[in-house]
Amino acid sequence: MQADADLIDPRSPRRQGAGRALLLGTMLTMLAGAVQAEPLFARQYKQTYGYTPSCNACHKDGGGTPLNTYGEQYKEAGMDLAAFVSIEKLDADADGAPNGREIAAKANPGSDGSTPSDPGNWLDIESLIPKEVQDLFPGISSYLPRDAILTETEIQRAADMGVRLSESDQNTIYIPVDNRRPAGTALIFPVYYDNRSFFLVMATDRRLNVLAVKPLNTRLVPDALDSQVYSGFEGVAVNELPSARGANLDAAITNAVKKAGTLLWVRLKGA
Repeated sequence: MQADADLIDPRSPRRQGAGRALLLGTMLTMLAGAVQAEPLFARQYKQTYGYTPSCNACHKDGGGTPLNTYGEQYKEAGMDLAAFVSIEKLDADADGAPNGREIAAKANPGSDGSTPSDPGNWLDIESLIPKEVQDLFPGISSYLPRDAILTETEIQRAADMGVRLSESDQNTIYIPVDNRRPAGTALIFPVYYDNRSFFLVMATDRRLNVLAVKPLNTRLVPDALDSQVYSGFEGVAVNELPSARGANLDAAITNAVKKAGTLLWVRLKGA
């Protein structure tokens, strides 16, 4: 079996002869910062205000988690460029400063812990990583969060794998970095069940084999904490994750994990 180092070291002879090895080209490109695709919200925010926000501007705990009040205001206002201007006079986080004033001061309009006089470190990359992700990679202190837009080619590749992805599946991929090398990936994503939703966090190693899948934000679906399916994903390559039939909770979890794994595969593995 090819050593892990071969996947991330461009000097490796095996790497040189292996073409586009899993994660190698894409992750090194990410490390070099060549292209950073951003979700619609971040692109429009930057276009309007001149700088890129963190996921915490509209999410409660980073990309993939529920919307905070500012995110809800943006959504209700139409989710377009005009939406930002229309909610500038509102105070989403109820800290006494209107959204527009906070944004002008590079404070977070979605957090009462960030104000124009004390913006805090919400734009610091180290503060953008959800605690649930950090817990899955103990000892890692450096991350590269990368938000990506699915291309038509990637959507088709997912369809060829039997999974339907769309623009609504855009997400943030968290890449832990150890000794300047990618150590794996993590993704937070929703599960929809019985007209309710909750979230899962999935971690993989650098080969895109699942390390763990854990539930979070399960207030609306508390039974998700007791599901027995999570351990069955461990060690499985993300392109080989199972799908499930049926309308029960375990099937909903299995299919959400399958979709998330496919998203990682088509985004991070060269064609």
